[in-house]
Amino acid sequence: MKIPHSLFSRRVFLNSLIGGWLAALGAAFISPFLKFILPPTREPDQVSVPLAEVKDLAPHAAKAFSWGNKPGLLKKNDDGSYTAFVTVCTHLDCNVTFIADQRRFYCACHEGWYDENGLNVSGPPPAPLRRLAAVVEGDAVIVRKPG
Repeated sequence: MKIPHSLFSRRVFLNSLIGGWLAALGAAFISPFLKFILPPTREPDQVSVPLAEVKDLAPHAAKAFSWGNKPGLLKKNDDGSYTAFVTVCTHLDCNVTFIADQRRFYCACHEGWYDENGLNVSGPPPAPLRRLAAVVEGDAVIVRKPG
C-alpha cells in the first residue's frame, strides 16, 4: 500500500539524521576542549556540617558531605572528636567508600584500601587520602583545609 502524503521526504529525513549525528559528534569533541580552557571550580576554604546530623553517630561511623564538587566524609573518633577526609582515591580520582565494620576505606575502581586514618594500605593508591581539619564550633562542625 502506498501512502499518498508524507510528512517529510526521504531527503529531509536523511539530512536530519546526518545533521543530528554531526551535532552529537561536534559536542563530543567540543566538551573536553571547553573543560580544558575554562578554569575549574575552586574548592572551598571551609564547609559547615550541622552538628545535629553527626552528634548521634557511633564511634567509627561516618557521614558524607560535599567538599566543593568532590565527596567528603566526616568520621567520629573514640574520644568524640571528628576527622574529615576528601574521599577521592589518590590513584585515579575514583570515589572512595568507608566500610565501618572493617574500619577501612575502599576504592572499588582498582581495589585500593586505606586504613581508618586515610593511610594507603594496599592496592594501587600511591598516597594517603587528603585529610581535612574538623572542629566543633557552636552547633556545627566546621571542616577546613589543613594549616
